[in-house]
Amino acid sequence: MSGGRPVTTWAAAAEALGARLREVTVRNVVRTSVGGTGLRVRLTNAFGKRAVTFGRVRVGVSRAGAALEPGSNRVVTFGGCAGVTVAPGETVLSDPVAGRVGARQRLAVSVYVRGECDTLTGRNRATAPAYPPLGAWEPAVSPAYRSLPGDHAADEGDDAYVEPVSVWHWLDALTVIAPEPVPVVAALGDSLTTGVGSETGHGWTDLLAHLTGLAVVNEGVSGGKVLAAGTGRPAEERLAREVLTKPGIGTVILQAGVNDLGAGARADDLIAAYRRMVATAHADGVRVVGGTITPFAGAEYHAPEGERARQAVNAFIRQGDVFDAVADFDAALRDPAEPARLLPRYDSGDHLHPSTAGHQAMAAAIDLPSLRQGGPAHVPGPPSSRQRL
Repeated sequence: MSGGRPVTTWAAAAEALGARLREVTVRNVVRTSVGGTGLRVRLTNAFGKRAVTFGRVRVGVSRAGAALEPGSNRVVTFGGCAGVTVAPGETVLSDPVAGRVGARQRLAVSVYVRGECDTLTGRNRATAPAYPPLGAWEPAVSPAYRSLPGDHAADEGDDAYVEPVSVWHWLDALTVIAPEPVPVVAALGDSLTTGVGSETGHGWTDLLAHLTGLAVVNEGVSGGKVLAAGTGRPAEERLAREVLTKPGIGTVILQAGVNDLGAGARADDLIAAYRRMVATAHADGVRVVGGTITPFAGAEYHAPEGERARQAVNAFIRQGDVFDAVADFDAALRDPAEPARLLPRYDSGDHLHPSTAGHQAMAAAIDLPSLRQGGPAHVPGPPSSRQRL
């Protein structure tokens, strides 16, 4: 990828969240990963049963809570218009917003819904992490705020934003024109990818971005599966319809499958889906890092047949002739004395989700040079898989 092309600086997976909202403004607080110019906002009505009208959209620099830095709140237009109606299942991309946004800058995207939204499309268990200026992590803030009734998108203050919520609303991606080539990594997974279990709210994807300085976008869905839908689409469908449609993504880290195994999925079916997903990504010139499935003995849905399937799937991932690289999350988290279980200090307490220390171990398990280099870590895949990172 050469300089001056659009890249995704922030993204989130789409979920059907059920909430019905009417004549309200939502301020979504997010953190960019790379800086650039020409910021564009992508909104989605993926799970709406009816069209939704966004009457006004603005983007500003977050100050504290729902408050903005004075003078930073800019109008976002769509085809030159202040508002836009998005049909069920559709996504819309804004016009470029003048000016520059910084790397790791906290932005607030305010969206006023004119009329009613019947089914909210968003991302649950959202966080808006801060990055440490001198090695100490700042606390995460609420990722979104709902307002009193009416259009409050232009408000710089937070008086009207009375309800903090842990859900991003309609916001699908932010893109910028980067001044030089930037490797963009998408983490496609389940609740482990969203960061569940970390007491600080900073999951392994946040830590990976901090360790590498790369653009890492989080495409996790809590409860997500590879083979079946949950609140979001199946991971195989999300790869094609959500992840690969976002510009600049050159590597996907696939961390998904434990919920399938907990629901009784067969190893062969999961392996076949992985093969299809890698082929889809390679056809688009995107590399795929396969993440082994982490131990979950003791979790509510663990069963002996699920453990046998996990071992078979992990053996397939490690064999190295399908994925471009391997992130051995299983080896990083398992208890050597009981390999089907998480090491106690890596267990958040439910025997499924890693603790803060566990998320740190997951980030450390990823081969950082393989994310920075231009070609695949392994030979497999068609030549197109080596075209960009």
